Amino acid sequence: MENVSVTVKILERDYKLSIAASDETFLRNAAAFIDAQARIFKKQYGQRDNQDLLAMVALTQVTELIKLNDSLKYKDTELIEKLTEIDSLLEQNLHPTRNSL
Repeated sequence: MENVSVTVKILERDYKLSIAASDETFLRNAAAFIDAQARIFKKQYGQRDNQDLLAMVALTQVTELIKLNDSLKYKDTELIEKLTEIDSLLEQNLHPTRNSL
């Protein structure tokens, strides 16, 4: 896997990283998102320390990530239950004599 050196700017500060080439687009999009969110918070709450703004962005995004993760766990459980139910129905209908013993 080839690494590339990338510099992204968030709130007027450069961050230099060495990352997998395949991750460059994701990293640049993430940096642009973080910068935009921090600027929104800056407008909403007035002049704040950049560290505070970045902490607020991190907190809101991790909160959303945790909600999404919980939702996916619920959907996975629901999917497993439905697949188990379908499997049971198929087993009963494909092998009716086995089930009657």
